[in-house]
Amino acid sequence: MTSELLRKAKEVTVAASASGALVPLDTTLTHLMGDGGSRFELRHLLSATPKHLRASGPKPNPFLPWDQRLEVDRIGDSHVVILNKYPVQTSHMLLITQDWQPQTGWLSMEDWRSLARIDATTTGLWFFNSGPDAGASQPHRHLQLLPRAAGERICARDDWFRRCAQNTTMSAQDPLLRSSRVAAISSTLTGETLQELYLALADDLGLGHPTTDDCPRGAYNLLLSRQWMAIVRRRREGIRGFSVNALGFAGSLLSTDASDRQWIQRSGPEALLQAVVDADG
Repeated sequence: MTSELLRKAKEVTVAASASGALVPLDTTLTHLMGDGGSRFELRHLLSATPKHLRASGPKPNPFLPWDQRLEVDRIGDSHVVILNKYPVQTSHMLLITQDWQPQTGWLSMEDWRSLARIDATTTGLWFFNSGPDAGASQPHRHLQLLPRAAGERICARDDWFRRCAQNTTMSAQDPLLRSSRVAAISSTLTGETLQELYLALADDLGLGHPTTDDCPRGAYNLLLSRQWMAIVRRRREGIRGFSVNALGFAGSLLSTDASDRQWIQRSGPEALLQAVVDADG
């Protein structure tokens, strides 16, 4: 059954495409085999590189105000759902704060309550990039959602996250585990349970806590499904021409003409992820 939010997103997609407000990115798709048989997606960008992927100085905030042609729905008085202007996948949505909140600050109870309200009817892979070193392209608070149909695989590395959450058959030598924390979710998502889990994982990873730190002590990516939440601490935004955000850890990578694709074919996708995590986690 299609949720009301997804129905609206599809309607807005049609209208925004016609007006030019929506600029889907053209890519080719190949796959890379990772450790343990995991199958990464590697999309190569064929379209002109969008502004948010170009190195540049300060730029206007595109969310204050947001483009009304991309608006899908208001979530209470604090948040709004809009379409991603430059989607690679259809119905890619952003949950943004209506007023200014920094991407580098702590996610708030209102952020989590708004997310839970949406996820109750429209679920999928949620992700968050905490700042430039974690792959965030904008400084205004925004969480992102890639909707998934019932029974559809959440992401390419879903099995890895599930094993981590269950703490079974995982090698203590897996280098990505030293910079990651993953927890299972066994109850209905609520703002309160999500914030509690988020703060516990962040504290365990050495990112601090809002009671003692004005903002997290380092950059990180957050990924969330109805079965697990994961936080990955970051050291750098990219390497060898690859820019990595949370989707990289989900198993979806993006390359441009500046990317060293021969290196990643030779070294494997986990080598890229390991290169950008905080090894001191």
